Amino acid sequence: MEFAPKSPVPVFPLSNLVLFPCTMAPLHIFELRYRAMVQDALRGDRLIAMALLKPGWEHDYHGSPEFHPLGCLARFQEVQWLPDDCYDIKVVGVTRVRFVRLVREYPYRTAKVTLLPQEPLPDDDPLVELERRALVDAYARVLAQESAAPAFAPEAKLEGVVNAVCMAMNLEPMAKLALLEMDSVLERSRRVREALEDRVRRPSSRQGGEGEHN
Repeated sequence: MEFAPKSPVPVFPLSNLVLFPCTMAPLHIFELRYRAMVQDALRGDRLIAMALLKPGWEHDYHGSPEFHPLGCLARFQEVQWLPDDCYDIKVVGVTRVRFVRLVREYPYRTAKVTLLPQEPLPDDDPLVELERRALVDAYARVLAQESAAPAFAPEAKLEGVVNAVCMAMNLEPMAKLALLEMDSVLERSRRVREALEDRVRRPSSRQGGEGEHN
């Protein structure tokens, strides 16, 4: 698989972000240990593994708080070095990963990971195209009620569409992690579409993206 890590991967755990493959997230990196992580990644494969912190992380944030075993491999797309020696970066989700074991703790954690590709999804399956259209329509109806956002490109594939919707939905991080854990993109899409259709029937809180991060 393209971008497969050749060595242990730096781990960037956050409390409020679940990254999905084929999506992008902006990150502001200001802690010293994670500035070192960015510098090392730039000298290597430009890869890090995004992880979600487990509850109770506040008590050991500056140490080694536990994170969930499922995450997403991310590749640096843009890196901006700032005058205060911090970084603004944009990462793109590559593939789901499972953390096998920690290899290093200091100054930041690195881990061996196993890649978790999604179940194969034939592009020419008419059911896949029907689901993609249904999801795009459901999302458009939610946006029409609550906000505005760019439409998906006509050529966008189902995985990219459903994962972008997952990133944009105002869900708790654990709910997003449960969606990421699904091996079937088709099943993930159906689950998300049901949530969108329910929101259209019972409009309440505003739809929106997540705040950023670190």
